[in-house]
Amino acid sequence: MRKLVYYVGVSIDGYIAGPGGEVDFYPVSDDMAAWMNERHPEVIATHIRAQVGLADAPARRFDTVVMGLGTYRPALDAGVTSPYSHLRQYVVSSTLEKIDDPSVELVPSDPVGLVRRLKAESSDKDVYLAGGGELAGALLPEIDALIIKSYPVVAGAGVPAFRGGFDPTLFTPTERQSFDNGAQVTWFQRAA
Repeated sequence: MRKLVYYVGVSIDGYIAGPGGEVDFYPVSDDMAAWMNERHPEVIATHIRAQVGLADAPARRFDTVVMGLGTYRPALDAGVTSPYSHLRQYVVSSTLEKIDDPSVELVPSDPVGLVRRLKAESSDKDVYLAGGGELAGALLPEIDALIIKSYPVVAGAGVPAFRGGFDPTLFTPTERQSFDNGAQVTWFQRAA
């Protein structure tokens, strides 16, 4: 069975974005970007892939993306209706009435049911959970692995990596890579 993998950047204090959705406070590193682009090229939005030399890069790990409206909205605001056209795309939102792009499926309820169906499909690729914190909190029971880009910055407020009830869930670190900007990427698997 394929896995649901939450791939996300976080501040030291556990925020994935600022109060207004800002992510520009993370320290940028060409070294880190090049390494992650090589390792997971499919998590780069389609409209950016050509700019970073990944236009035709094959999917290495993911063939499907699940995201909340907070993750989808910046693309919409920029006029991009299909931010990951190289993947199957699902947007979970109870407030968005429709999506005018046939390559993006709106899921108005039951994200757990969606993810269970996706995980049961026959595929050698996993499902990329792009965010945000509320959706990750709702899907925590279904998250099999985490790829956490930890940045050396305190945000102070914003969108938490997980929003929901108190539910301690153990994960085991399996790999870690450090970069010249002080950031680290850590891979975690759900503990048995």
